[in-house]
Amino acid sequence: MPHSNSSAVTRPGGTSNGLLAALPRADFDLLASDIQTVALDQNAVLARAGDEVDYVFLPHNGAISLMIDMANGQTVATATIGREGAISFLSAIGPAPSAMTAIVHVAGTASRIPSFRFRDAFNRSRAIRHALQAHVSAMLTQFQLGTACNALHPVEARMARWLLHLRDRTGHDVLPLTQEVLSQILGVRRTTVTLLMCNLRASGAIRSDRRGEIEIDRSRLTAVACECQHTMRLEACRPISLSRDEHIALGESADAM
Repeated sequence: MPHSNSSAVTRPGGTSNGLLAALPRADFDLLASDIQTVALDQNAVLARAGDEVDYVFLPHNGAISLMIDMANGQTVATATIGREGAISFLSAIGPAPSAMTAIVHVAGTASRIPSFRFRDAFNRSRAIRHALQAHVSAMLTQFQLGTACNALHPVEARMARWLLHLRDRTGHDVLPLTQEVLSQILGVRRTTVTLLMCNLRASGAIRSDRRGEIEIDRSRLTAVACECQHTMRLEACRPISLSRDEHIALGESADAM
């Protein structure tokens, strides 16, 4: 489970989370007193499908996968989120069980906010609503492309895409991933992952060791990945920002209540 690491971030420029950093100061201040910085341990479950959402997590680093759990025990990842976005952000609309399970696959840190407090700030601030709308748009693109990719593209290309997604979220070429975790992300048997790892090692796209670490050669792995990787990367890297005109329209502050 995530555990508390320090007190709240006090200003937008002091956080590496893209959604929080995009907010004008007055809107950020609606959240600041409720933000707690927490460590995200690898394999920690931040939200479980069917459970009520207690917190919204806004990662500073690391990578979290959104997983679908099937009745037969199989899983498959539908999206990955890093410092560009948020986990359990739909709780801003209203209390509801989580539709997916969110698992930390690369450890990091995050700002954690009680969901009811995030919802209150969302209702009071047009800037927060604007930032969340931009994030939702990027996530919908990821979900839609992911659905098409899972149906149409070979599993090796999908695995390369996922490794690159996780690499882009963390900024590191070495990922602490076991074959078991990759089989859960891809929704395939571990024996299939073993074969794919052998193929990628032979091509020089990755190097791996028995400690469960995978070192990526980005250019070679990109050559293996499907075209979905490029489109999803563009969406994930697109900064959430307000133009000068939008800041003026928003009054540079939260809505009056």
